[in-house]
Amino acid sequence: MAVGKEIWTWYEGRWHEGNAPIIGAADHAAWLGSQVFDGARQFEGVRPDLDLHSERIINSARAMGMVPPVDAETVHGLMEEGCKHFASDKTLYLRPMMWAREGTPGIIDIDPNSTGFAVCIETLPMPEPGDYSLTVSPYCRPRPDMALTEAKAGSLYANNGRIMAEARARGFHNALSLDIDGNVAETASTNVFLVRDGEVWTPVPNGTFLNGLTRQRVIKLLRADGLTVHEASLTVDDFRSADEIFATGNIAKVMPVARLDDRTLPPGPIANRARELYWDYAHST
Repeated sequence: MAVGKEIWTWYEGRWHEGNAPIIGAADHAAWLGSQVFDGARQFEGVRPDLDLHSERIINSARAMGMVPPVDAETVHGLMEEGCKHFASDKTLYLRPMMWAREGTPGIIDIDPNSTGFAVCIETLPMPEPGDYSLTVSPYCRPRPDMALTEAKAGSLYANNGRIMAEARARGFHNALSLDIDGNVAETASTNVFLVRDGEVWTPVPNGTFLNGLTRQRVIKLLRADGLTVHEASLTVDDFRSADEIFATGNIAKVMPVARLDDRTLPPGPIANRARELYWDYAHST
């Protein structure tokens, strides 16, 4: 799926311009979804936490039972190299991917040593704060004993996709999704925070969602700035009574929420501060 008009893909030892074909029709991933990926960003000439994204793709592959064909340092170097195919001021989405080509004789489980690898880099504008809206999804997130939740696995995104599609059909950009105990996990595509009485709260990682790299970075930055940040079990009512809500993720980094269902939220100082702190951090590394 091409998200940008300019694309470069590294595959089998060289860079290819455009949306290069990399997965065969008979590959295990094409049939049974054994694929993992990661996402990083270039914006305003910076690429924050590229090393951490490079490490996470390796960890995700191992969690799925793959033997990664490259190490994190190689992934990092290829992403840096690939960005040179674009103008330095381009806003980019950097996506390393690994997938299983073969299954075992039992077919469903993978051959760990058949792992394919590619890096795809595309132009993708950074969304600007504005009218970003949330609702509450009727669909839940799986527990670790139900799905491979410790990996950034493509197979998890079918559920994420229906969460977002259902929200958009009702006129919202995204939706809070719950774990099976009824607590908020995250949105379809981001981690989520609320502000109440000057303190910041975010769902505690419980295995039903990824503890995002941007999430972790924002928590550190807010705490270093003197703010109290709680990781706790949070309900929909906690979000409905919040003074501010904001989301963190790779696509927009920090995005203030302007509406939750029928409640309009004014621009919040702490969400804006989180965004400012992240941009300052990105430009300082």
